[in-house]
Amino acid sequence: MSPRESSGAGQALFVLGLAVGLLAAILLDRCARFFLDRDIELVRAVRDMASDEFVHQVASEELIDDALRGMLSGLDRYSHYYGPEELAELERETSGEFYGIGVVFRASEVGRILFPYPGSPAESAGLCVGDRIVSAEGKAVGALSLPELQALLHHEWGQRGEVRLEVEGLDGAPRDIVLRPDIVLDPTVRHARFLDRERGIGYLSIRSFSHRTLEEFDRALQELGPDLRGLVLDLRANPGGILDAAVSIANRFIALGPLVRTRTRTELSTTDARAERATLAGLALVVLIDRASASASEVLGAALQDHCVAVLVGEPSYGKGTVQTLKRIGEERAVVKITTATYFSPSLRRIEHDDDDASNGGIAPDLWLPLEDDERDEIHRFLFSYSPPAGALDALRAWEGAEHVTLIEAPPADRQLEAALALLTGEELELSADPLR
Repeated sequence: MSPRESSGAGQALFVLGLAVGLLAAILLDRCARFFLDRDIELVRAVRDMASDEFVHQVASEELIDDALRGMLSGLDRYSHYYGPEELAELERETSGEFYGIGVVFRASEVGRILFPYPGSPAESAGLCVGDRIVSAEGKAVGALSLPELQALLHHEWGQRGEVRLEVEGLDGAPRDIVLRPDIVLDPTVRHARFLDRERGIGYLSIRSFSHRTLEEFDRALQELGPDLRGLVLDLRANPGGILDAAVSIANRFIALGPLVRTRTRTELSTTDARAERATLAGLALVVLIDRASASASEVLGAALQDHCVAVLVGEPSYGKGTVQTLKRIGEERAVVKITTATYFSPSLRRIEHDDDDASNGGIAPDLWLPLEDDERDEIHRFLFSYSPPAGALDALRAWEGAEHVTLIEAPPADRQLEAALALLTGEELELSADPLR
């Protein structure tokens, strides 16, 4: 065979191979579509049957929502489908914001305002500590429960624009207030204060991690001032949230090296510290964790522990070491949250606990100091509460004195916090001989 004939045969074989490959790809695609379409047809058939024959009428959208919710819940305990009715709460958790007027109500008296948030629509409109909302848009507040009042102020009237309130101050004087609900920060950084001002030992808790948490964290430390020489960072009962926020806070204390490692189906990636962001490197630090500390709070605790920049005190953490990705679907009428990766500490310690052995996973504290259930519940209740802004403290104390009531809740007895403070001040620790007491 001549070279020309050999070249022609080679070209013919190449074209034939390409054609066969393309044909095989088309056949595989059609087979996949056939079986996929059969699955979709099965879902459609069941939906139609339920819609047409169920004893009670049910909306088609509700059936699809339920089907998608079931599909994702079968993957693992974290993947979830959020229908339209759940989106507002999800948005509040991830953004750190909500739509409302921005006040904290006194739990024992419907409509009585403890304090407005700084910079909120309520503060801008002139609502003050101790004001009682008598009526809203002409509707008496006394007949409503606190959740009903909050729902009305945050949603129904807010969507119409301005809200007209009849308000009574602590002095009994009535006045009319007009305000417009708007986006309000739901603070995730709470209870910032000095535990020992003379020695410069500060404290703050992080309730969860939102897109605003780093900003709140930096502001809280700035307000504590330049005399800060040690910090207790409370991550107890913190269920997690936005991973990037936790990693960014870790970077405040860690100047070099990995902060977290993430493994997907196909690769292991590392997020490294950036030295210019380590504005708190060298600050004496104790971190409080417990069995309700999970997800992003475990990532933060593990990074600080691996780099030996903090002492962890408390109880082993929950053990949630997976990353969930959120994606809007269906013209943004719903959101899918699905597990897409697993994360590890900088030293590749596993965080996710085993289903068969919950003790295999989580972050172990350096100083294990367990609490009784009633102690833990009281501490969690306080951590969930909102701390009054500095500008409202004088008015709240005056109200307390005038009516002989307690409005500014004192922190509960807390052996774990006491141990953290002792570590920072160098005082002797008094620990039980029995760690399981």
